[in-house]
Amino acid sequence: MTDFSINIVSKEYPERRSTPAHIAIQNLQIKLKQNEFVCLVGPSGCGKTTLMNILAGIDQDFKGRIDLNTTSTPDNRVGYVFQEPRLLPWRTIIQNINLVLDDPQATHNIELIDELLDLMEIAHIRNHYPGQISLGMARRVALVRAFVIQPQILLMDEPFVSLDERNAKRIRQRLLNVWQAQPHTILFVTHDIREAIYLADRIVFLSQAPATVISQVGITIPRHGRDNEQTIEIFRQSLQQKHPETTILNESPKQQSQ
Repeated sequence: MTDFSINIVSKEYPERRSTPAHIAIQNLQIKLKQNEFVCLVGPSGCGKTTLMNILAGIDQDFKGRIDLNTTSTPDNRVGYVFQEPRLLPWRTIIQNINLVLDDPQATHNIELIDELLDLMEIAHIRNHYPGQISLGMARRVALVRAFVIQPQILLMDEPFVSLDERNAKRIRQRLLNVWQAQPHTILFVTHDIREAIYLADRIVFLSQAPATVISQVGITIPRHGRDNEQTIEIFRQSLQQKHPETTILNESPKQQSQ
């Protein structure tokens, strides 16, 4: 079943004083299956964040159509995890989470928050302020805040990019734990192909700007076998041999930016 369909004919930024007109996205089509985890990989500046902003409804100035199948939920809830956690420093962790809920005191919301905090292993910081916790913990709070609204689709724009690999690996696993406990569709932007292989059911590769889909690859490694770094690396090498068009993405993380 497909519950999310993206068809962007074009997204253009108009000419400004010092900047010429720029077509960011052109003829981009993606279909996502219900509860599918899809990673979006593309070169720096290709329009990944622009695409996410369109899907989130932040940017509505484009030609095309975004379709949600609303049979599973009465409204089109979209969660968005940005590159930065975006926590309000003058509110506690639990207050930051409650901000996205219509009725934070409802029993089902309280129970869901408790469950998510436990899954993310951050229940002990619920009354802390953002300035009292690490960046890694702030990332986990942002994930709880996104999951607590039980979105129909969760958009994630390089949420772990500023973390060291050890902490990023831990949070990736916690993300998968929550996703498997509460399955729904995830579209996850990353510049790291290894991260994409570890997380995704499918990887969608984008071209240089104007962004369009150049390849889509299903991940055939069983999830229980993805903790082996050698297995991930073998799959990455095989992927790039079979899909040489993706070699344009072989930039180091330091070269990548959004």
